[in-house]
Amino acid sequence: MSQIIPVRKGEELNTEKLHQFLRVSVPDLPTEPLLIKQFGSGASNLTYALSVGEWEAVLRRPPFGPVAPKAHDMQREYKILSVLSKSFPLAPRPYVFCEDETVVGKSFFLMERKHGVLIDTAFPEDVKGTNELCRCISEQMVDVLAQLHDVPYKGTLLEKISKPEGFLERQVHGWIHRYEKSKTSDIPEVEALKKWLTTHIPTTQHSTIIHYDYKLNNTLFSPDGNKIVGLFDWEMTTVGDPLADLGVALSYWMEDSDPELLKRGLGNPPVTVQKSFYSRRDFVEAYAKKSGRDVSHIDFYLKFAYFKLAVICQQIYYRYKKGQTNDKRFSQFGDYVKTLIIHALHTERGHI
Repeated sequence: MSQIIPVRKGEELNTEKLHQFLRVSVPDLPTEPLLIKQFGSGASNLTYALSVGEWEAVLRRPPFGPVAPKAHDMQREYKILSVLSKSFPLAPRPYVFCEDETVVGKSFFLMERKHGVLIDTAFPEDVKGTNELCRCISEQMVDVLAQLHDVPYKGTLLEKISKPEGFLERQVHGWIHRYEKSKTSDIPEVEALKKWLTTHIPTTQHSTIIHYDYKLNNTLFSPDGNKIVGLFDWEMTTVGDPLADLGVALSYWMEDSDPELLKRGLGNPPVTVQKSFYSRRDFVEAYAKKSGRDVSHIDFYLKFAYFKLAVICQQIYYRYKKGQTNDKRFSQFGDYVKTLIIHALHTERGHI
């Protein structure tokens, strides 16, 4: 989730059709007009803030234009939240799923609107980024990730829609396949990285629920910044290796010493580049202490997370190059993909 902005050009929803759907689907909907705004960040699914009088909700839908097969599955995310929000209250409660693509152009679902402050590339004006707060945010990010990995999943829908056995092998080979299908240019280093990943897959210690897109701008904090009050973007959630989730978190957790393009590839660098935040090493050590898990192979998980992020960005860049999206934010993603791949190749345990 992110700051609210007016709806971007080309990403408008049909207000009349959506309002008609809400009148039928939402009990006791107020009679006022439907107002639609958009959450500003995010390069994958689109997220909108809806309000009708005092009623409010969040709408999630896939991006406009062609998308990768099996990606952006709104019904799957809706089902995940239906289960997870009952035992992990930081996940928003889903309200209704709509598969009628005539309403907003794609299937979508509505979910609870949580309120708080976003801490992403800068602190809000009324939140002072003290050294103590930076440490507190770091601790919160570790603690919530470890808490999620302790949520029981056996006997729930999550067990039925996941395949934890062979998770890492499928992930590595699957993301390599996605990269090849969306490639727009040759990056010499990618072959060495692919070879390293396929020959160094560690044994999963045990499986847990994983968010798999865990990062600062997918969280919402209390007004003073001291507590996480919401966690969003559950599209990639499954049951798998929790250290893969940790690797993803680390790949977004930038440090000031990182290459400039790595820090700025998705826009301005996150506040974690400030010295008072945990380093990635601090994050790993705190997670190991909190969870009791062996993190000796964290170099594999971070290398793979950088590659996975590179593939996601490559898929978006492929859509941009093919004219399937006109969002200018994606015009430099080709350079960012190359930076991620090179950085992944040279990431070692001692550099984390």
